[in-house]
Amino acid sequence: MKTIFTFFGLAVLYANAVAAASFGPCLDTVTDATLAASSCARVSVPLDYAGQVEGELELAIRKFAVEDPTSRRGQIWLIAGGPGEPGAAFYPFIDVFRAAFPGYDLLIPDHRGTGESSRLCPVQEALESEDGYALAGSEWGPCIGYLFANPARTQAFSITNAAQDLAALITLYREPGEVKLYGVSYGTQLVLRLLQVAQPELDALILDGLVPPESAAQWDLSYRTSMVDAVGRQLLDNESTLRLKTLLANETKPWQEVLGRTDLRQFLGALLNYPDLRAGIPAIINELTRADTTLLQQTATALTQSHEELTPYPQSANSLPLVMLISASENNSRPDLSTEIVAKEAKDALFISPLPGLLTNSVAPLYQRDKYFGQVPKQLPRTLIIHGTLDPNTHYEGALAHAKLLKPAGAVQFSTVTHGAYFLAMVAPECFVQITSAFVRNAEVPTHCDSD
Repeated sequence: MKTIFTFFGLAVLYANAVAAASFGPCLDTVTDATLAASSCARVSVPLDYAGQVEGELELAIRKFAVEDPTSRRGQIWLIAGGPGEPGAAFYPFIDVFRAAFPGYDLLIPDHRGTGESSRLCPVQEALESEDGYALAGSEWGPCIGYLFANPARTQAFSITNAAQDLAALITLYREPGEVKLYGVSYGTQLVLRLLQVAQPELDALILDGLVPPESAAQWDLSYRTSMVDAVGRQLLDNESTLRLKTLLANETKPWQEVLGRTDLRQFLGALLNYPDLRAGIPAIINELTRADTTLLQQTATALTQSHEELTPYPQSANSLPLVMLISASENNSRPDLSTEIVAKEAKDALFISPLPGLLTNSVAPLYQRDKYFGQVPKQLPRTLIIHGTLDPNTHYEGALAHAKLLKPAGAVQFSTVTHGAYFLAMVAPECFVQITSAFVRNAEVPTHCDSD
C-alpha cells in the first residue's frame, strides 16, 4: 500500500523535508525525568491542504525513543482525544504506553490548535498570555473577535486538514520498522478520517473508545446528556435512584455550599470519568439526604486534585475554541439546538453533560462538513478496538455499531473492558496493557477484561 497525497501536499512535504528531518532538544524547561528524556520537532504545513486558504501553520511533535535501542521494533503514534486535547494528555501515562507497546518509539503530535502547535487565537492562547495556553475570562472576547475576523483561517482548523497533518507527519518522520497508530475517543475519528484522505502504510491500528458512526445522529454530541445519564444510572440501585430524584426535587439543596452554582447532576456526571470517584456516588447521595456534605466535599477536592495531576504541564490545557469549532461543525446533527431544548431534554436526567449547552451558541464561524463525513475507510490495516462498557464519552453500543461498519474494510478485533470508562490507559491500565500488548505481538487477544 503506498502513501497517497495531493500534488499540493507532496510539494509542501518535499519543501519541508530538510527542516523537519530530525528531532532535537525540546524548548520547554522541565524537571520531570520522563519529559527530560524526550526530544521535539516542529514543521510547517499548509493551513489548508485543498489550497483554498493561503498560509501555513506550525505543528509540534514530541518523541519518546525506546529506552533500549537494541530492542526497537518501530514507531507508534499516539493521537489524543478531544477535540482540543493536546499531546500532553498522554505524558502522565508514558510508562503505561511503554508497557503496552514495548520496543516502539512513542510519537505524540499536537493537533493543530492545541499544545505547542499553532493556535486558533495566536495571541490569547499563547504561553505568555494571561492564563498561558488556556483562555482567561478577559481573553474570550478578543479571541472570539479574532475568529470571526479571520473566518477562512478559523474554518481551516477542520478534522480533514488535521488528518492531512497526520499523514504528513507520518511520512516525514517514518523510520525503519513497523508503524502503528493509536487513537483515543476523538482521536479515533481523526485516525479514521486520515485513512480516507490519505493511505499511509500502517502495520496496525488501535482504537481506544471508538466514536459512534458519524452517520448515527442519535449518538452525536448534542445527545451527550442522554448517554451520560444512562451510564450513571447503571451505578445506582433502586433506592439510590429514588433518593437522588427526591434530592433534586427538594427546594433545599445542601450541595450548594460545596458546589456553588454547579448543578449536582453535572458534578456527578464528571465523576463517571474516574472509577475510584464514581464508586462513591451512592454514598454521596445517601449523605446528602441527611444534609451531610462531608463526602461531597472530599470528593470535590479529590476531583480537583485528579485534574491537576493529569494536567501538570503548561501545554496540558485543552483548547476550548477548537473543542467548540469542531464539535459544532462536525459532531452536532442539530444546528437548531437551543438552550430551551437542552434544558427540556435534561429535565428528568440524574446525570448531565455540559457539552449540549456548549453547542447552542457558536463562538466561531463554523465550517461545512465535507465529502468524507459519514463515510468509512475502504481499507484498514490490522485493527483492534478496545472499549469500556461504562465509557460516558463514547457510547459502547455506538462503538459496536461502528465496528460492524468497519469490519468489511479489514481484520477488525473488538475487546470489551467491563466497567471500563473513558481513556482505558488511564482508568484501566492493567486491562489496557494486557489487551494491547497481546495485539502488537500478534498473540491471542482477550475479548473481555474486567477492570474492577
